[in-house]
Amino acid sequence: MSRVGVDSGGTFTDAVGPDGRISKLLSTPEDPGVAVRAGALAVADSRPEVLAHGTTVATNAVLEGRLARVALVTTAGFADVIEIGRQVRPSLFDHFRDRPAPLVERRLRLEAEERLGPDGSVLHALDPDLLPAVPPDVESVAVVFLHADLEPAHERIAAETYRRWGWDVSASHEVAPEVREFERTVTTVLNAGLRPLCRTYLDGLRGAAGQVLVMTSAGGLIPAGAAAERPAELLLSGPAAGAASAAAVARENGFPGAVSFDMGGTSTDVCLIMDGRPEPASQRDVAGYPVRVPSLDIHTIGAGGGSIAWIDGGGALRVGPRSAGASPGPACYGQGGIEPTVTDADVASGRIPDDAVFGDLGPIDPARARDSLARLGVGADDIIAVVVAEMSQAVRAVTIERGVDPRALALVAFGGAGPLHACELAESLGMRTVVVPAGAGVLSAVGLLGAAVERDLVITWAGGTDHTGLEQAGAHLAARARDELVDLLGGAVEPDVTTSLDCRYVGQGHELRVGSVVEFGGAHRRRNGYERTDVAVEVVAVRARASVPSPVAWPGIEPRRPVTGPAVVADPDCTIHVPRGWVGRVGALGALVLERGTD
Repeated sequence: MSRVGVDSGGTFTDAVGPDGRISKLLSTPEDPGVAVRAGALAVADSRPEVLAHGTTVATNAVLEGRLARVALVTTAGFADVIEIGRQVRPSLFDHFRDRPAPLVERRLRLEAEERLGPDGSVLHALDPDLLPAVPPDVESVAVVFLHADLEPAHERIAAETYRRWGWDVSASHEVAPEVREFERTVTTVLNAGLRPLCRTYLDGLRGAAGQVLVMTSAGGLIPAGAAAERPAELLLSGPAAGAASAAAVARENGFPGAVSFDMGGTSTDVCLIMDGRPEPASQRDVAGYPVRVPSLDIHTIGAGGGSIAWIDGGGALRVGPRSAGASPGPACYGQGGIEPTVTDADVASGRIPDDAVFGDLGPIDPARARDSLARLGVGADDIIAVVVAEMSQAVRAVTIERGVDPRALALVAFGGAGPLHACELAESLGMRTVVVPAGAGVLSAVGLLGAAVERDLVITWAGGTDHTGLEQAGAHLAARARDELVDLLGGAVEPDVTTSLDCRYVGQGHELRVGSVVEFGGAHRRRNGYERTDVAVEVVAVRARASVPSPVAWPGIEPRRPVTGPAVVADPDCTIHVPRGWVGRVGALGALVLERGTD
């Protein structure tokens, strides 16, 4: 099968074919699909049968505030839930820091006369003829009724009515059927606000391949049509593919515990890997908004190769979050950029050879890189030290802050800039092993190529500590997930199906995902250092995942050679900096396993 993986990032768009062909093109922010289509053709002999795609379109739309105008239809008396939110401040001690603005202005929050009880029983029946009219300047409608995660009947009636009236509708029981009203409301509104943009973008990719699959935040692929209906699931699309690939490389090289470290041109993404799998999350924040959809627990900071160095008001050197992006890019690109970036510091320090070639840019311009640093009056090593410190804090957030000692883990470094800084980052955390996968600079595209097609479903469990019927509920949800995936793929497949539970001790406000209730105590001890045998376990949600594996296990990318530091290894897709004291050997899947000698 002709299958390609294409990851669209903020600076570069990476493509990989099953035979190991690689393409690294500058992204086209004005229309990301231009670079995606070009990348797909560059690694295939003809129009591919399958395009597996990771996209930042949804994420960028939220970050830049480019959402469609949404009307929120909700239960009478609950129109302000989306603005009241939680008693959480973005910065506890910064009195001048504001929460993100409500996603729906007050005039577009419409109230419907209906009410369900906390057990899903009908307290006030919905009359569809009395649903509020939607103002004509609205582009999309979000329907979120109280307790619809338990009983969606009223939401179904309202959604069908508004669709019959010609509106594009997102209903919470279809998007985020989980407990927590505020998070469910925000997620549904984001989905509604993203649908017009994402639908247009994904429709534009239809001609790029026989079938277009899109990566979700949970690390699985779904058909483009389904992705256009549920774009809230795409908000961590690209990073999820990289984390999944990093876990596979770490596992094959004998490191079931690791941290994936993806440093691209615009941002750095890190994810804890335990027992050979990226840690899952039921909710992530995007631009300060809680998105409650299945995802990998990826932590992102604005520090990448294109991050701009600057001096703050107190005279301190800072790096990011502002990025030079694909245009004009770092000064060394010779595309008009004049501000110093991390990549310019890497060039000026000699980590990137003067004759290096970046994708379709051609040779870099070392003189421009050095001039940009001179204008700011800082040294290359200073910029590198600052960005390593920022990335160290990101790794600490997914390890030490969760009770995990990073010294027992390997660091899997990838992205165009990751292998340049991985060894120093590892040293700052006491980690002794760095794994650089084959094709590290395009690993997210590699992950897309080998990702499974999946369907994730979740339901709220109303029984709490009463687990009667829990097994049957899981079996029913698993059958649903299987049937929906078969329908999405047009039949002729037999998915693998797994189930899991979100559990907590009674009185806790956060859950852990486990395979069964009996596993919860051990999982809680590993995460928090203790378990409570005297407190009942409460089940909050039941999950099911149906999966069909990719026919491409791993592309045939050329393995690297052993190396002893200090050394610089220049590959077509990235550059690896090996400091003194580090030695590299060739590992499984063509990875370079770097190990630090004893001090």
